[in-house]
Amino acid sequence: MNLLLDTYVALWAITDNPKLSQRARDLITSPKTNVWVSAANIWEIAIKYSLGRGDMPVSSQDAMRYFQESGYHFLAIDAEHAIAVAVEELPAHHQDPFDRMLMAQALVEPMHLMTHGSLVALYSDTIIKI
Repeated sequence: MNLLLDTYVALWAITDNPKLSQRARDLITSPKTNVWVSAANIWEIAIKYSLGRGDMPVSSQDAMRYFQESGYHFLAIDAEHAIAVAVEELPAHHQDPFDRMLMAQALVEPMHLMTHGSLVALYSDTIIKI
């Protein structure tokens, strides 16, 4: 299974945060799972970390290094993803641009998106809500 992580799930996984459920841990560590993080994750971490947000425990550079050390694959943002995230293509269930990009990427690739966001889960039955 190809599994794209939302930003908080990805951070919880690399920091061993207790907010990450056992079910999520099992899916992420399964030998049958290819775990992906997106340029959108790194972008979100960079912006929020630079603003001093307490919910960003690591810098984007550190996060990228931890993701690489964990064996996660990296998903670039392509024009096809940007088109899918456009207002006319994706329902307006959720307005967060990072989550919308991750959802668009998951739909285009296709991948399962693991998220803690209940609004993101409205987009598709391929969303894994934890």
